[in-house]
Amino acid sequence: MTEYLIAFNDEWVAPHTPEQIAQKAEASLAVIDEMLAAGILLFSNGGLDRSTAVCSVEAVDGKPVFTDGPYIETKEHLGGFAAIDVPDDETARYWAGRLATALEWPQEVHRFRGPGAYRLPRQD
Repeated sequence: MTEYLIAFNDEWVAPHTPEQIAQKAEASLAVIDEMLAAGILLFSNGGLDRSTAVCSVEAVDGKPVFTDGPYIETKEHLGGFAAIDVPDDETARYWAGRLATALEWPQEVHRFRGPGAYRLPRQD
């Protein structure tokens, strides 16, 4: 299987009322539930925008330098994503199409070059 990232940028989304966002959340969660049932979902989250940025960090002389929020030059912000593990590009495209249709906004599909690092489930 191959890991893919399906994501959208917040700037691609027109302003929505709270009711519209609730409808989009319900529609996208139905697709996420299908991904869970198919056993392909690695992780998903949404609701990201400029207001959710905590900081930016870059290495300067071998040390991290933190800046509050995103860089001013940043024009795009990740809005949400789903990481999936599916057999091929066609299947990744299928699920991206499902999300694009449910949300009614564009999605990008990225194929990871290799498997990622995994963490063990939390023991709450």
